[in-house]
Amino acid sequence: MKVFRCQVCGEVYLGEAKPLSCPFCGAHEDYFVSAKEWELLRSDVLREATKEDLRTALDLEINNTNFYKAISERSRDTYVSSMFKGLSKVEREHASAICKHLGIEKPVSVVGSDKAVDSDEENIKEAARREKNAVKFYGEASARTPEKEIKEFFRALIQIESDHIKLTEM
Repeated sequence: MKVFRCQVCGEVYLGEAKPLSCPFCGAHEDYFVSAKEWELLRSDVLREATKEDLRTALDLEINNTNFYKAISERSRDTYVSSMFKGLSKVEREHASAICKHLGIEKPVSVVGSDKAVDSDEENIKEAARREKNAVKFYGEASARTPEKEIKEFFRALIQIESDHIKLTEM
C-alpha cells in the first residue's frame, strides 16, 4: 500500500497505484505524487495579481458549488440529480483548495443557489456555460501567473472543468 497526495486539492489517496482521477476534486492521474513529495505553495509567496485571480476563482467555484447543489436537490431525474450532486462536491473541493493557497477560511455563501430552475435541460445548458467560462478564465489566469505551482493548478482546473463540459453534453 502506498500513500499519494493530489497536487490540486491536497487530499490523500491510499492504494497500490495512483487513481485515474482524484475522487475528491477530479484531477487527472498525473497530478498525484507520493505523499513524501507533496508540498502546498505558501500564500505569502504569491504575487498580489495571482491572489486576485485566486479570489476570482474562489467566487466562481463557490457560485457553481451552490448552483449544482440546488439542481441536485431540485431535479426529479435520478441521473441528473446524481451528476450535479457529484459536481457540487468537486467544485466545493476546488474552493477549499483555493482557500488553502490563499491561506484563508472558506467563506459561507449561498450565492448561486437561487439560479437553479425547474427544467433539467435549462440547468444543464447553464452548467455547460458556467464550465466553459471557468475553462476560459483558468486559461487566462494560467497565462498571467508566474508562479509555476499556481500555473499548474489552473491548468489542472482546465482539465477538470473540461471533463465537466463533457458531462453536460448528454
